Amino acid sequence: MSQTPDKVFAEENFTVADLADEIRVDELCRSLLRRFYEHSTQEKGLSAEDGAALAWGADYFLRDFIIAERQDNLLRISPARIRQFGGTWYIIKNLEPNMGELSAHLRGIAAFYRFLADQGLISAHQAEELAEACADLAFYHERIESFWAITGDGYLSWERACSLKD
Repeated sequence: MSQTPDKVFAEENFTVADLADEIRVDELCRSLLRRFYEHSTQEKGLSAEDGAALAWGADYFLRDFIIAERQDNLLRISPARIRQFGGTWYIIKNLEPNMGELSAHLRGIAAFYRFLADQGLISAHQAEELAEACADLAFYHERIESFWAITGDGYLSWERACSLKD
């Protein structure tokens, strides 16, 4: 993939309006993730294991949260979506949410969006904003710790601090 994006990866092709779109966009995302892995290993020189770890980190965010859960266009996301993912959704969807695993997802997300910027699919500015949201590890650590500390009816207050509601 060069600096001129493939037409198949045009922004409008990632819009999700119904189940058929969701299935189509999921397949486009899988294709992009394969290209991301190949780019990471062949052009960036990462080991197969490290490239796979980055692709895995981005995959969970993109396919499970952005496409399936939020039905968002993955080329149009804001830093708030990353904060919702790491600060609430990841925590409530996993039996043992932890910073090690979440950090791996955030590294993959940041690397994937840098890749998209390098390929001309998003702006460098957008990729930088998303990387900054991924780098706010203190925020995510506090969210996990405060989740484990919830008592009584404290869940609603905890959720409001980083709500999944738009």
